[in-house]
Amino acid sequence: MRNSLFLISMTFIISSCSTEKPEQLPNIIYFIADDLGYGDLSCFGQEKFSTPNIDRLAAEGMMLTQHYSGSTVCAPSRSALLTGQHTGRTPIRGNKGVKPEGQWPIPDETQTLAELMKQKGYVTGGFGKWGLGGPGTEGDPVYQGFDMYFGYNCQSLAHNYYPYHLWNGLEKVILTGNEENKQGVYAPELIHEKALEFVKENKDSPFFLFYPNVIPHAEMFAPEEYMKMYRNKYLPEKSYEGADEGHPRYKNGGYGSQPESHAAFAAMISVLDDQVGDLLDLVKELGLAENTLIIFTSDNGPHLEGGADPDYFNSNGPFRGYKRDLYEGGIRVPTIAWWPGKIAAGSESDHLSAFWDVYPTFAEITSQPVIPQVDGISFLPTLLGDSGQEEHDYLYWEFHEKMGRQAIRKGDWKLVLYNVFNETQTTTELYNISSDPGEEENVAENHPELVEELLVSIKESRTESEVFVFGSKSK
Repeated sequence: MRNSLFLISMTFIISSCSTEKPEQLPNIIYFIADDLGYGDLSCFGQEKFSTPNIDRLAAEGMMLTQHYSGSTVCAPSRSALLTGQHTGRTPIRGNKGVKPEGQWPIPDETQTLAELMKQKGYVTGGFGKWGLGGPGTEGDPVYQGFDMYFGYNCQSLAHNYYPYHLWNGLEKVILTGNEENKQGVYAPELIHEKALEFVKENKDSPFFLFYPNVIPHAEMFAPEEYMKMYRNKYLPEKSYEGADEGHPRYKNGGYGSQPESHAAFAAMISVLDDQVGDLLDLVKELGLAENTLIIFTSDNGPHLEGGADPDYFNSNGPFRGYKRDLYEGGIRVPTIAWWPGKIAAGSESDHLSAFWDVYPTFAEITSQPVIPQVDGISFLPTLLGDSGQEEHDYLYWEFHEKMGRQAIRKGDWKLVLYNVFNETQTTTELYNISSDPGEEENVAENHPELVEELLVSIKESRTESEVFVFGSKSK
C-alpha cells in the first residue's frame, strides 16, 4: 500500500512539474482552382464580375502577389506541388495519358505531400481532379497518401462537367443522372458536398483537405441558376461549337458547345467563389478558424479552350501569356493565405515563391524534416510576418509541349527559351520583371553575360526523366 501511495505521489509531482503542452496541429485546406488567371479575382483586379467570398478570404488573410504555379499545365503543376520538386526534377512533367483512363502515374517511391501529413497523424482527403495516375495504378491517390478521394481521376474526363462517372477511392461511381445525354448531376457540386462532409467528419482531428477544383477549366458549363445571373451581361456573346451528342468525344473529353461563353465563364467563377465561401463559413461555424490554414491558388494561367475568352475578361491581368506559356500570364497565379491569429488580416507579400515551396512550408508547420529531394523553401516566415525569410537563388520551369519551353527567374530577371527542341529555332528572351512585368522588352542582347549565367543555371536545374527526356521524343 505504501509503495502504491509513493508511485501515485511521484506521478502527481511529475505531472504537476511538466511544462510541456501537447502539440496542436493546424488543419490545412489547400484549394486549387483550375486554369484561373491572375486577373480572374476581383481582389486581384477583375472588373467585369466580383468574387466576394474569395475577396473576404484575402481581406482576412494575405495576398501573395509573386507566387508561381508548378507548371503551365495541370499534371506537372500538381506533381511539383505534391513532391516539392520543380519541373526539372519532379517525376511528372507533362500531361501524358494512359489507357483506358488516367495519366502517367507518379512513382510509388515518391513521398507526396499527403504522405508527409499522414506521418504526423493527419487525416488526408482529396476532392476534385487528380491526373497523377490512373485508377488502381501506383499513382492512384489512395496509394499516394490520401485516406479518401472523391472526384475525377482522369484529367481528360474532367473536361466534362456532367460526366458518366466519378471515383470514390477505388470505387467507380456511376452517375445515373448523367446517363446518355442527361445533365442531372453537376460534378463540381457533388464533389463539393463530399469535401464539406470531410471537414465535418474530421473536425476533431487534424485534417489535410486537398481540393483541386475543376473550375474554370473548359468545358464552359455552369448550372442554370448561375447562368441566369450573367445572361446578356457580356455582349456580344462568344459562341463555341464543340462535341455534342453523337460526337465520338461527347462526354469523353470533348468540350460541349456553349453559345453563351462569356456568361458561362462568369457563372463558373461564381460557383467557385460560393464554394470557397461555404468552406470558410463552415470552418468558422465549427470553431476551427484559429487552428486552420487555408491556401487558395490556381494551377496555371487562363486557358483558351472551349469558348473561353481571357482577353475579354483580362484574365491574365497585367501579364503576357496564357496556359502553356512560360511568360508570367501562364505561371504567375493569384494566391491567398488565411490563418486568423497567425496571418495578419489585409496583408500582402511580394516574396518570390512557387508550388514546390508548399511541401517544406507544411513540413515546418508540422515540425517535420524536409527530405533532400525537395527543391522548395518554406515560406512560413512570410506568412507569419517574421523576419529571416530565406530566398530562392532562382526559380525554374520546363514544358514539354509546343517544341519545348524553359524559363528561369532570378531576382528581377527572367530568361525565357522557346522552341528548345530545335536549336536553330530557339528564342532567347530576357526581361526585367520589376520594370517590365508584361515582358514586352527583350533585353537579352544588352546583357550577354547574365544570359550565359542563367543558361548555366538552367542546365544545372534539370535531370532526365524516364518518361520525359528533354530535347527528344518521350520514351
